[in-house]
Amino acid sequence: MNERKNPPTAAGSTPWTDELSADATPAAPAATAASEQKAARVHLASRSPRRRELLAQVGIAFDLIAFRNPPREDPEIDETPFPGEAADAYVVRVARAKAAHGQRIVGWRKLTAQPVLAADTTLEFAGEIIGKPDDAEHARQILHSLSGQTHRVLTAVAVADAGRIECVLSVSEVRFARLDADTIARYVASGEAFDKAGAYGIQGRAGAFAAHLAGSYTGVMGLPLYETTQLLRSFGLKV
Repeated sequence: MNERKNPPTAAGSTPWTDELSADATPAAPAATAASEQKAARVHLASRSPRRRELLAQVGIAFDLIAFRNPPREDPEIDETPFPGEAADAYVVRVARAKAAHGQRIVGWRKLTAQPVLAADTTLEFAGEIIGKPDDAEHARQILHSLSGQTHRVLTAVAVADAGRIECVLSVSEVRFARLDADTIARYVASGEAFDKAGAYGIQGRAGAFAAHLAGSYTGVMGLPLYETTQLLRSFGLKV
């Protein structure tokens, strides 16, 4: 599959366009008039409660498509970084894979034909991709490394519909205050560090760790709302 990266259209965001594999539904003409736009309802290919909350916040209705959890995860979605893979390429690859597989599931299950929305979030610090912590000790190590430092948060959002897939990338920078060992230990003990890229959720207690944020707050949460609504509008949805 050939991929094309277009020039940035807004600060911190970059669109990516591609086509689905041959087993996808044939492409339909894009909506060109307001009267042709469809009500904003999508299949959300994500287990993230934060993404559900953010979609609801802007009035986008959705039906959930749940992928399988490890160790029986769907083989079509490989979240293991390739050797030497850049963080932006990684997060876009995973988001596109989720959206494409979500549309296959729509076909297999004969679900309502509507766009599939997927997203993936990762952190980059010191040139390394930082995903979700494996356990409490790993979470403490991640937070210790981020203490007093600036890292990047990358969230890619992909939409698949009618033989077409497009993706936009939001990149933000977050600078953490210095965190002592007790602060890190108490945060990890709260349970918030788990199942989150970088071992923290900015919408929770870790909001107190962020001394500075440049970019998209909702992007750091896991779904940049500006980029997401613009992408859905390009598919003819009223948002």
